[in-house]
Amino acid sequence: MIPQTFDYTAPSTLDQALGLIAQGAKPLAGGMSLIPMMKLRLASPEHLVDIGRLPELRYIRDDAGVLRLGAGCTHYEVETSPLLRGKCPLLSETAARIGDVQVRNMGTIGGSVAHADPAADYPAALLALEAQIVLRGAKSQRTVAASGFFLDTFATALEPGEIVSEIIVPVEDAGAGTSYQKMAQPASGFALVGVAARLRRSGGTIVLARLGVTGLAPHAYRAASAEKALEGTPGTAADIQMAASRIAEGVEANADLHASADYRRHLAAVSAARAITAALARTA
Repeated sequence: MIPQTFDYTAPSTLDQALGLIAQGAKPLAGGMSLIPMMKLRLASPEHLVDIGRLPELRYIRDDAGVLRLGAGCTHYEVETSPLLRGKCPLLSETAARIGDVQVRNMGTIGGSVAHADPAADYPAALLALEAQIVLRGAKSQRTVAASGFFLDTFATALEPGEIVSEIIVPVEDAGAGTSYQKMAQPASGFALVGVAARLRRSGGTIVLARLGVTGLAPHAYRAASAEKALEGTPGTAADIQMAASRIAEGVEANADLHASADYRRHLAAVSAARAITAALARTA
């Protein structure tokens, strides 16, 4: 199908873009989600503001113990960044699993996070990383924890006139281990279920466990019960299976033409066991 007619503006500064968005214009970054919706007329914005070319939103830098990523960074840039690969490998690993080469070259981390598809990959990693998401409007800026950002299917803490401007993730401890494991829908590459694990051991005991899950529920979430089952254990095969069995605890699983709720719960346990095992293997 062909989208309805619309106005298009490519501002030269972020302030100009935010001013137009405050007046009701729709931000456009990589367009990997918005353009298909417009073609199907599921979205019909009257005015698009292209923020994908703004250098103010395209950076990856180390800043006093945290890593700051501009929302305009493409998945490919997140995947290949030497800084992220060295200091936050979970994010690079997750980006490498998104879609295909064309999608990774055009799609942006900010656009994916703002769209909040329940099967998107980044939310699982951002939850496991305990990331912070910076939201900016024409006259405001605030920071929201990832745990409070993803509210429901395609629903986030974004207010009208705001955009995701920056993602803040921790510089990973040298002894930590991380992994992202998913079962992908073959045509789209979206996660039927994906699990991001971030673990830290001390003296042979798991002292920190963070598990982010995507694809299973209406929105990505932290698997608190599974985390508690892991912490304080040596991480034996039995410990891993016990934690993995709790990955879907208290969650209403999605069901659609791609997978039933029961199958998704099974995939979640399998993916969790794989992610935990791989992350433990990478701990110092």
